[in-house]
This record gives sequence, C-alpha cells and structure tokens, in this order.
Amino acid sequence: MNLIVGATGILGSEICRLLAEKGVPVRALVRSTSNQDIVAQLKALKAEVVIGDLKDRRSLDAACRGATAVISTASSTLSRQEGDSIESVDREGQVNLVDAAEAAGVKHFVLISFPKVDVDFPLQRAKRAVEGRLQRSGMSYTILQPTFFTEVWLSPALGFDPKNGKAQVYGSGSRKISWISFQDVAKFAVAALDPRLAPNATIKLGGPEALSPLEAVRLAEQVVGKPIEVQHVPEEALRAQHGAATDSLQQSFAGLMLYYAGGDVIEMADTLRTFPIQPLKSVRAHFQGVA
Repeated sequence: MNLIVGATGILGSEICRLLAEKGVPVRALVRSTSNQDIVAQLKALKAEVVIGDLKDRRSLDAACRGATAVISTASSTLSRQEGDSIESVDREGQVNLVDAAEAAGVKHFVLISFPKVDVDFPLQRAKRAVEGRLQRSGMSYTILQPTFFTEVWLSPALGFDPKNGKAQVYGSGSRKISWISFQDVAKFAVAALDPRLAPNATIKLGGPEALSPLEAVRLAEQVVGKPIEVQHVPEEALRAQHGAATDSLQQSFAGLMLYYAGGDVIEMADTLRTFPIQPLKSVRAHFQGVA
C-alpha cells in the first residue's frame, strides 16, 4: 500500500491518478476540511481515503499502518487553513510523518522538497530539517528537489498572464531557470517508489530546457500572438520584503522570489538515465495549453 500525503493538492492528486492508472494500491490522506470535489475524484480512482492531519500524530500513525511506501507532497504554502503554519505543517508535521512512517515499518519514503537556496527563510529551514530527519531514519528514501513549477510560477496567480498581455518578473529576468511541470514531478515521484532506482538519494529536478523569465515572455508572445507588457519586481525590493517580513509565509515567498531572480539550471542527463521519463513537458507546451 502506498500512502500519499498531500493528496488533494495539484501534485498529490496527480500522483494518485498515475498510480491508479497503473493499478497500484493508493491510500490518500485528506483532511476533514479538504475540498470535497477533489476527495470525490480520489474515491473515483478507487483510492482508499483516510482522514488525518500532519498536526495530529495519532492520525498519522493510523494512516501509515500497513503502508509499505509514503510519498509526501504536503505543504501549508498553497493550502493554508486555520492552525497551519510553516512551523506546524512543513516542519513539525512532516517530521511527525517521518516518525510515524518509521514506527509503522514503512520501507521507502519519497519526499518532495526543493533545491538549496542561498537565502535563509522559514520554508527552506523546514525542508532541510525534514530531509535531515528522513536521512537519519531507518527507512530507504528518495528526496526529490524540483525547481519552479511551470503551472504555478508562469501563471496568472503570480502575475504571469500572457492571455491578458501582462507578465510580472522577479529580478532582472535574465537568469535561466529549469522550469518543470508538476505533471513530470508526479511521474518522477511514482518512479521513485521503486527503491532500487535511487536509494537514499537526493535528486534535483528540472524541465527539458532552461529559459530566463524574459525568454519565457518572448516564447509566450509567440504562442499568444501579441506583445506582453513586462513588470519587474527589483531584487532590492524583494530583499527589503524578505528582511521586513514578520510572517514566516511572507518571508518564505520573498525568499523563493529571490531564488527565482537568481536562476537555477538543473542538469538532467544523469537523472534521465536513472528515470527514463521522456519527453518532459516544455514551457512552450505549457503556454499552448493555456492560450
């Protein structure tokens, strides 16, 4: 049995779908307050739906009972509810999950994280703490560190809106980023359930091409067939926001935006020899899908 934690998020639900397509047993951890339409979709996939919360260790013990593998995609950053915080969910809650999985005799644990960033912020501290706890556990593990999700960072939610001719860019926009689709991250996570592929490994993930944000704007213009007005958020403003933030989530988003401004190119040749997942979804394909 494979336990998916974060099963109602965009990544977790896609992992559940891929596993169901393969006929692999899926147990989806959801909260009592989760979106019931997504819960219904999980049940339609024949997933075993269990109620729990990363802040409730007893519920995690019950969810892990009988599981042979765990994939955790959960985070408070996109699905924050009352009582949620980076400290209570992304750090303490994830550590609780690792503890519960180890106590239940889970054999393999797949953790979704992100690459190390040269900026200190609460979400990064949480991720590194959970990675360290997992590495010290008695379980086999695979830590996947994808860079920026195309569907999130090149979307209207963060100001990148080609259909309406506008794009918000963090920093100069000149440094390349290996944007990756959440759909491809889901494929890597499912493949990583085989502990023989990448035992006790930490793997950075990027997409098929590295493009600067400004190159992504030019590409979007080609796809939508009209000019796009670019608005820059200067690095100085991001650093000021990071330094002045008193809320851990605000400081973490500022840290992630500084990470974006600095760029990150992920070399994928070795990883794709280990995980033969091709073709990876391109940025152009993303824009064509939303145009």
